[in-house]
Amino acid sequence: MSEWRIEPTDVAGPTAARLLREYTGEVASRYYGRPATDAEVDAAMAEDPDVGLRPPTGVFLVAADGTTPVGCVGVRELEPGLGELKRMYVVPRVRGRGVGARLLAEAERHARLLGNRAIRLDTRDDLVEARALYAEHGYREVPAHNDGPYADHWFEKVLC
Repeated sequence: MSEWRIEPTDVAGPTAARLLREYTGEVASRYYGRPATDAEVDAAMAEDPDVGLRPPTGVFLVAADGTTPVGCVGVRELEPGLGELKRMYVVPRVRGRGVGARLLAEAERHARLLGNRAIRLDTRDDLVEARALYAEHGYREVPAHNDGPYADHWFEKVLC
């Protein structure tokens, strides 16, 4: 990335909406093993809304290369002192350049600022790159902390 930055962004704004639609389309397509239809993406987004990804108990971060958004991640409060990582996404054209690691570090920094001592997440079997990233950055697999219909793996990292 030439001139990039990561900044809090309104999760309901147009930049977030575009990235979240790309994210949902990609994970839905991987789940189905084929390109997801617009109706399937709409249904997936409605089924799992972006609740809690705004102040005072959450944040939504967007990474940009100059003025071009290239990734996002959200943090929300699960309970006092415990955050949850949501919507980690890096656009395909910049993968492998460290954007995911920087987004993850910034999400952890914001989670601490929000008063979280630990952060959790869930992910799926087919998202092997994501699972590898989390493990590489100190997340350890833990027992299920939710009953999400698409969750196969649960991770946690102590932040303090």
